[in-house]
Amino acid sequence: MLEKNRLMIENRDTLHLKVCNIIREAILKGELKPGQRLKQSDLADAMGVSRMPIREALQKLEAEGLIKLEPHKGAVVKSIEVGDIEEIYALRTELEKMAVYQSVEHLTDEDHQQLTTLVEQMEASEDVDEFIRYNIEFHRLLMKRSSWERLNSFISTLWNGLPQQTPHILKGQKETSNVEHRSILNAVLNRDKETAANLVSNHISRTGNMLVKRLKEEGKK
Repeated sequence: MLEKNRLMIENRDTLHLKVCNIIREAILKGELKPGQRLKQSDLADAMGVSRMPIREALQKLEAEGLIKLEPHKGAVVKSIEVGDIEEIYALRTELEKMAVYQSVEHLTDEDHQQLTTLVEQMEASEDVDEFIRYNIEFHRLLMKRSSWERLNSFISTLWNGLPQQTPHILKGQKETSNVEHRSILNAVLNRDKETAANLVSNHISRTGNMLVKRLKEEGKK
Protein backbone atom coordinates (compact mmCIF):
# COMPACT_ATOMS: atom_id res chain seq x y z
CA MET A 1 0.00 0.00 0.00
CA LEU A 2 1.05 3.63 0.31
CA GLU A 3 3.55 3.07 3.11
CA LYS A 4 5.53 0.81 0.75
CA ASN A 5 5.89 3.57 -1.83
CA ARG A 6 8.26 6.00 -0.20
CA LEU A 7 9.68 8.41 -2.75
CA MET A 8 13.09 9.91 -3.19
CA ILE A 9 13.12 13.70 -3.34
CA GLU A 10 13.42 14.55 -7.03
CA ASN A 11 12.75 17.41 -9.35
CA ARG A 12 9.82 19.29 -7.81
CA ASP A 13 8.09 19.54 -11.18
CA THR A 14 7.81 15.74 -11.42
CA LEU A 15 7.52 14.79 -7.74
CA HIS A 16 3.85 15.72 -7.38
CA LEU A 17 3.09 13.69 -10.52
CA LYS A 18 4.72 10.61 -8.97
CA VAL A 19 2.77 11.21 -5.77
CA CYS A 20 -0.38 11.60 -7.85
CA ASN A 21 0.30 8.32 -9.69
CA ILE A 22 0.67 6.38 -6.44
CA ILE A 23 -2.54 7.74 -4.89
CA ARG A 24 -4.47 7.36 -8.15
CA GLU A 25 -3.35 3.75 -8.56
CA ALA A 26 -4.35 2.96 -4.98
CA ILE A 27 -7.81 4.42 -5.61
CA LEU A 28 -8.32 2.59 -8.90
CA LYS A 29 -7.15 -0.70 -7.38
CA GLY A 30 -9.46 -0.27 -4.40
CA GLU A 31 -6.68 0.03 -1.82
CA LEU A 32 -8.13 3.40 -0.89
CA LYS A 33 -11.88 2.96 -0.41
CA PRO A 34 -14.74 5.29 -1.37
CA GLY A 35 -15.48 7.63 1.52
CA GLN A 36 -12.01 7.22 3.00
CA ARG A 37 -10.42 10.46 4.19
CA LEU A 38 -6.93 11.27 3.00
CA LYS A 39 -4.89 13.28 5.48
CA GLN A 40 -2.05 15.23 3.90
CA SER A 41 0.22 14.60 6.88
CA ASP A 42 -0.33 10.82 6.74
CA LEU A 43 0.26 10.70 2.99
CA ALA A 44 3.40 12.83 3.31
CA ASP A 45 4.80 10.56 6.04
CA ALA A 46 3.95 7.39 4.11
CA MET A 47 5.70 8.59 0.95
CA GLY A 48 8.55 10.48 2.57
CA VAL A 49 7.75 13.84 0.99
CA SER A 50 6.62 17.26 2.15
CA ARG A 51 2.98 18.32 2.10
CA MET A 52 3.41 20.55 -0.94
CA PRO A 53 3.52 17.74 -3.59
CA ILE A 54 0.72 15.99 -1.69
CA ARG A 55 -1.43 19.12 -1.90
CA GLU A 56 -0.69 19.53 -5.63
CA ALA A 57 -1.46 15.86 -6.29
CA LEU A 58 -4.79 16.04 -4.47
CA GLN A 59 -5.83 19.07 -6.51
CA LYS A 60 -5.08 17.16 -9.72
CA LEU A 61 -6.98 14.10 -8.49
CA GLU A 62 -9.99 16.27 -7.69
CA ALA A 63 -9.95 17.62 -11.26
CA GLU A 64 -9.93 14.01 -12.47
CA GLY A 65 -12.98 13.23 -10.34
CA LEU A 66 -11.32 10.65 -8.12
CA ILE A 67 -11.49 12.60 -4.86
CA LYS A 68 -13.43 15.49 -3.38
CA LEU A 69 -11.77 18.27 -1.42
CA GLU A 70 -14.11 19.38 1.35
CA PRO A 71 -13.56 22.65 3.27
CA HIS A 72 -12.13 22.07 6.75
CA LYS A 73 -12.32 18.30 6.23
CA GLY A 74 -9.71 17.53 3.59
CA ALA A 75 -9.81 14.99 0.79
CA VAL A 76 -12.33 12.17 0.50
CA VAL A 77 -12.10 9.28 -2.00
CA LYS A 78 -15.05 9.23 -4.41
CA SER A 79 -16.73 6.09 -5.67
CA ILE A 80 -15.73 4.93 -9.16
CA GLU A 81 -18.78 3.91 -11.15
CA VAL A 82 -18.26 1.39 -13.93
CA GLY A 83 -20.96 3.19 -15.91
CA ASP A 84 -18.87 6.36 -15.86
CA ILE A 85 -15.87 4.47 -17.22
CA GLU A 86 -18.00 2.92 -19.97
CA GLU A 87 -19.37 6.34 -20.94
CA ILE A 88 -15.96 8.02 -20.98
CA TYR A 89 -14.38 5.34 -23.14
CA ALA A 90 -17.36 5.14 -25.50
CA LEU A 91 -17.10 8.90 -26.07
CA ARG A 92 -13.32 8.80 -26.44
CA THR A 93 -13.63 5.97 -28.96
CA GLU A 94 -15.78 8.09 -31.26
CA LEU A 95 -14.43 11.59 -30.62
CA GLU A 96 -10.74 10.75 -30.87
CA LYS A 97 -11.47 8.78 -34.04
CA MET A 98 -12.93 11.97 -35.51
CA ALA A 99 -10.01 14.10 -34.34
CA VAL A 100 -7.38 11.72 -35.75
CA TYR A 101 -9.27 11.50 -39.06
CA GLN A 102 -9.15 15.30 -39.29
CA SER A 103 -5.55 15.58 -38.17
CA VAL A 104 -3.65 12.91 -40.14
CA GLU A 105 -3.54 14.58 -43.54
CA HIS A 106 -2.27 17.81 -41.97
CA LEU A 107 0.54 16.30 -39.89
CA THR A 108 3.95 17.57 -40.97
CA ASP A 109 7.17 15.67 -41.61
CA GLU A 110 8.34 16.96 -38.23
CA ASP A 111 5.18 15.56 -36.62
CA HIS A 112 5.90 12.20 -38.28
CA GLN A 113 9.41 12.17 -36.88
CA GLN A 114 8.19 13.01 -33.38
CA LEU A 115 5.54 10.28 -33.55
CA THR A 116 8.14 7.77 -34.71
CA THR A 117 10.46 8.75 -31.88
CA LEU A 118 7.66 8.44 -29.32
CA VAL A 119 6.77 4.93 -30.54
CA GLU A 120 10.42 3.91 -30.32
CA GLN A 121 10.69 5.39 -26.83
CA MET A 122 7.56 3.53 -25.69
CA GLU A 123 8.90 0.27 -27.11
CA ALA A 124 12.23 0.75 -25.33
CA SER A 125 10.84 2.04 -22.04
CA GLU A 126 11.03 -0.22 -18.99
CA ASP A 127 9.55 2.36 -16.63
CA VAL A 128 5.74 2.46 -16.57
CA ASP A 129 5.49 6.15 -15.61
CA GLU A 130 7.88 7.04 -18.44
CA PHE A 131 5.82 4.94 -20.87
CA ILE A 132 2.65 6.76 -19.77
CA ARG A 133 4.23 10.17 -20.45
CA TYR A 134 5.25 9.09 -23.96
CA ASN A 135 1.81 7.56 -24.54
CA ILE A 136 -0.02 10.76 -23.58
CA GLU A 137 2.22 12.81 -25.88
CA PHE A 138 1.72 10.30 -28.72
CA HIS A 139 -2.07 10.55 -28.53
CA ARG A 140 -1.98 14.34 -28.24
CA LEU A 141 0.28 14.64 -31.26
CA LEU A 142 -1.97 12.35 -33.33
CA MET A 143 -4.80 14.85 -32.84
CA LYS A 144 -2.66 17.98 -32.96
CA ARG A 145 -3.80 19.14 -36.41
CA SER A 146 -7.52 18.74 -35.79
CA SER A 147 -9.06 22.15 -36.43
CA TRP A 148 -12.39 21.57 -34.66
CA GLU A 149 -11.93 23.48 -31.41
CA ARG A 150 -15.11 22.18 -29.77
CA LEU A 151 -14.14 18.60 -30.55
CA ASN A 152 -10.67 19.15 -29.10
CA SER A 153 -12.22 20.71 -25.99
CA PHE A 154 -14.57 17.76 -25.48
CA ILE A 155 -11.66 15.33 -25.71
CA SER A 156 -9.59 17.36 -23.25
CA THR A 157 -12.48 17.21 -20.76
CA LEU A 158 -12.71 13.44 -21.11
CA TRP A 159 -8.99 13.09 -20.51
CA ASN A 160 -9.42 15.00 -17.25
CA GLY A 161 -12.24 12.65 -16.32
CA LEU A 162 -10.09 9.54 -16.44
CA PRO A 163 -6.30 9.54 -16.44
CA GLN A 164 -4.16 7.50 -18.81
CA GLN A 165 -2.97 5.14 -16.09
CA THR A 166 -4.14 1.79 -17.46
CA PRO A 167 -0.58 0.33 -17.76
CA HIS A 168 -0.47 0.51 -13.94
CA ILE A 169 -3.74 -1.42 -13.69
CA LEU A 170 -4.01 -3.80 -16.66
CA LYS A 171 -1.60 -6.69 -17.04
CA GLY A 172 0.08 -6.70 -20.45
CA GLN A 173 -1.31 -3.31 -21.40
CA LYS A 174 2.08 -1.81 -22.20
CA GLU A 175 3.07 -4.64 -24.55
CA THR A 176 -0.30 -4.73 -26.35
CA SER A 177 -0.34 -0.95 -26.70
CA ASN A 178 3.12 -0.96 -28.27
CA VAL A 179 1.91 -3.28 -31.04
CA GLU A 180 -1.15 -1.11 -31.63
CA HIS A 181 0.87 2.12 -31.56
CA ARG A 182 3.22 0.76 -34.24
CA SER A 183 0.24 -0.06 -36.50
CA ILE A 184 -1.25 3.40 -35.94
CA LEU A 185 2.11 5.00 -36.76
CA ASN A 186 2.42 3.06 -40.03
CA ALA A 187 -1.04 4.24 -41.12
CA VAL A 188 -0.17 7.84 -40.23
CA LEU A 189 3.12 7.71 -42.14
CA ASN A 190 1.17 6.45 -45.16
CA ARG A 191 -1.29 9.33 -44.63
CA ASP A 192 -4.10 6.77 -44.49
CA LYS A 193 -6.43 8.77 -42.29
CA GLU A 194 -9.29 6.27 -42.34
CA THR A 195 -7.14 3.35 -41.20
CA ALA A 196 -5.36 5.47 -38.59
CA ALA A 197 -8.65 6.74 -37.18
CA ASN A 198 -10.14 3.24 -37.00
CA LEU A 199 -7.02 1.83 -35.34
CA VAL A 200 -7.09 4.56 -32.70
CA SER A 201 -10.78 3.92 -32.09
CA ASN A 202 -10.20 0.16 -31.67
CA HIS A 203 -7.21 0.82 -29.42
CA ILE A 204 -9.26 2.99 -27.06
CA SER A 205 -12.26 0.65 -27.14
CA ARG A 206 -10.14 -2.39 -26.26
CA THR A 207 -8.54 -0.57 -23.34
CA GLY A 208 -11.92 0.58 -22.05
CA ASN A 209 -13.38 -2.92 -22.24
CA MET A 210 -10.42 -4.38 -20.37
CA LEU A 211 -10.61 -1.69 -17.69
CA VAL A 212 -14.36 -2.25 -17.17
CA LYS A 213 -13.78 -6.00 -16.92
CA ARG A 214 -11.03 -5.46 -14.34
CA LEU A 215 -13.19 -3.13 -12.25
CA LYS A 216 -16.12 -5.55 -12.34
CA GLU A 217 -13.84 -8.37 -11.21
CA GLU A 218 -12.94 -6.20 -8.22
CA GLY A 219 -16.62 -5.88 -7.36
CA LYS A 220 -17.22 -2.33 -8.58
CA LYS A 221 -20.64 -1.51 -10.01
